Amino acid sequence: MGNLGNKNPLNSNWGSVCFNDSDCFGQKSRSRFENNNPCKSCGSCDSACNCNFKAPTRQLAAPLNSDCVLVNSVVGSKAVQKVAEATFPFTAFVPVITPGSTINNVVVTPNLAGVVRNTRILRDKVVNIGLLPVTIQVSFTPPGGAPTTATLTTNLPFQEHTDFPGACPQDTVIESPFEVEGSFAQPGVPIIGTAGAGAGLVTLNAILVKVILRTTITVTRPVIVDPNGGICDVNERRCETPTTPTTSTLGTLPTT
Repeated sequence: MGNLGNKNPLNSNWGSVCFNDSDCFGQKSRSRFENNNPCKSCGSCDSACNCNFKAPTRQLAAPLNSDCVLVNSVVGSKAVQKVAEATFPFTAFVPVITPGSTINNVVVTPNLAGVVRNTRILRDKVVNIGLLPVTIQVSFTPPGGAPTTATLTTNLPFQEHTDFPGACPQDTVIESPFEVEGSFAQPGVPIIGTAGAGAGLVTLNAILVKVILRTTITVTRPVIVDPNGGICDVNERRCETPTTPTTSTLGTLPTT
């Protein structure tokens, strides 16, 4: 019994496939019954018969209703930046940062896995609103005291209105995962006091925290393409201007 032939499409164990004499390393096709076998010598080095195997024809589960296809047309794609920021009073941290303290260092740790974002499309514009969870650690030295650390876990709000010519309200927006380009903190930012004797007074006992985010916005639109390359919109009226401005109540954002 011959070895498996490299050129045998069905990996038959009945001998190496031999499409010509050179495939048999110079030996002509042969058969132990070649003297009385009516088959002509071809097809295999160990067999005189040529079996022309064919792969089974693949059948569609059901015929298509038309020769048109539905595809997503890309209206546009662009890289954009979003700024998440907020100002926090010293009293928001645990422990409370003592007024008059020296701020030694501020470390901002974003939690990209917990980002909440709501996206809507206006005519030629993409609107994005959301929250970025962060943990803020402040190293400070209180007056006459030793250095210590205060912590605050909260959310930084962000919003962005991106000009997107050609976008229409019924298009679809795809945003890539956020990447952090940089985090910044500015102590001594003015803020209005909210409690105690300082309520309603402007104080510098606050820290501004800002995180720069980068993402890519892609707007797509479903269209029908015919066999000749003709294209028509699934909704031919998608870009009509509404008689009243769009008003949308976005999903509820989490609270801390």
